[in-house]
Amino acid sequence: MKIHLIGIGGIGVSALAQYYLSKGHKVSGSDLVASEITDFLKEKGIKIFIGNYAKNIEKDFDLVVYSPAVPKNNPELLQATHYKLQTKSYPEALGDLTKEYYTIAVAGAHGKSTTVSMIALALTKAGLDPTVIVGTKIKEFGNSNFRFGSSLTNFALKGLDNKGKLKNIAKLVRDKSKLLVIEACEYDSSFLHYSPKIIVITNVDKEHLDYFKTFANVKKAFKNFIACLAEAKSEGGCDSFLVFNRDDRNIPRFAKPKFKAIGYSAKQKEFVKIKKILKVPGQHNALNALAVLQVARILGIPDKITFQSLSEFKGTWRRFEIIQPKIEKFKNLKIISDYAHHPNEISATLNAAREKYKNKTIWCIFQPHQHQRTHYLFNDFVKIFRNVPIDKIIIADIYDVAGRETKTINREVNSEKLVKKINKKSVSYCATENLVKEIKENIKSGDVLIIMGAGDIYKLADKF
Repeated sequence: MKIHLIGIGGIGVSALAQYYLSKGHKVSGSDLVASEITDFLKEKGIKIFIGNYAKNIEKDFDLVVYSPAVPKNNPELLQATHYKLQTKSYPEALGDLTKEYYTIAVAGAHGKSTTVSMIALALTKAGLDPTVIVGTKIKEFGNSNFRFGSSLTNFALKGLDNKGKLKNIAKLVRDKSKLLVIEACEYDSSFLHYSPKIIVITNVDKEHLDYFKTFANVKKAFKNFIACLAEAKSEGGCDSFLVFNRDDRNIPRFAKPKFKAIGYSAKQKEFVKIKKILKVPGQHNALNALAVLQVARILGIPDKITFQSLSEFKGTWRRFEIIQPKIEKFKNLKIISDYAHHPNEISATLNAAREKYKNKTIWCIFQPHQHQRTHYLFNDFVKIFRNVPIDKIIIADIYDVAGRETKTINREVNSEKLVKKINKKSVSYCATENLVKEIKENIKSGDVLIIMGAGDIYKLADKF
């Protein structure tokens, strides 16, 4: 097959592109700008176009997949329609994939990528061979956001006969001979296209309000997603499972669920042990690890294997990622790159940083992500930045997201207004182009610098 992907530089779409390539298809794709991801895909043999042009679409394409961020008037999408080619959104294409596998889908406002990564590594540690599509890069998978797995019938579980307690994975999966672990995003209700057998919900929060408008709509979407488990029982009678954070009151509850609901909590005995063995800091990461433990138990993986895997987990790209400075002057500066862009993510990350670096001077440079998110969560940002235990916070200009902004809101909110409303001496504004100068003039050797945001702020670390 010849498959073309519009928005191929996106973290999810790029993983799907690699899946198609691994299956032997001829793959091409386009994006508005070149990036680390497009360069990576090009090296793998995928034909990359920079810019969206009708000429990129060929009449003999079997399938054109497009990112949810791609507008309806995109020239490539219009050309594909003109040629009467088969087109599918990324969630629709991934949804088709979930029907071919025994799928484990991780959803939640925060912690999806880390939890998927932890699950994937636990499964591989146990001798399984999952296909993985995740919204971050995993060091153990060649610094990729994708892993191609094999059929369960091609290998045996080695050394996992835990005195007869091990479940028969092949029997559990039955006619679904493969395992797929995916990140299930709620934006645009994307996850409603998926057909998982195991759903993990890490938390439900006020996220993607540019699409949902109200928190009530967010919770309704998650309820609808969980409800799909009632339809997930296979012809062979294999059970479906919900693994959920019992401490989160926003996760929908079902009175008489037609699936097995398994909760996890910071109150359970394994929490303290997990927090001690994890290399990644913070209570939120320990809770993510508890979710992994429950999934592993469903699949019959002994706790010993899971704990060992969790203790070896080194974290992922831009999730409390520690970067070693290259400039001699800053060799003793601790730089941390983090993807957090929602107020609750910011709070969790910065509190984890203070817990880890108790006596250090901690700086945070934050790039707000998208004007609409900043608008909808303005008061939450104000509250968080007034209360986090960080010595100095610098807020840079807001990162624009193509196809996700409105001119009205663009005029209403900016970083300077946010800093003024926070009204705290330790919080200041700095234009993005002046950040390097600000750091070099003020940060001292031995300090901790957290570079935070979901946009291109991570490139700042390359300057050091």
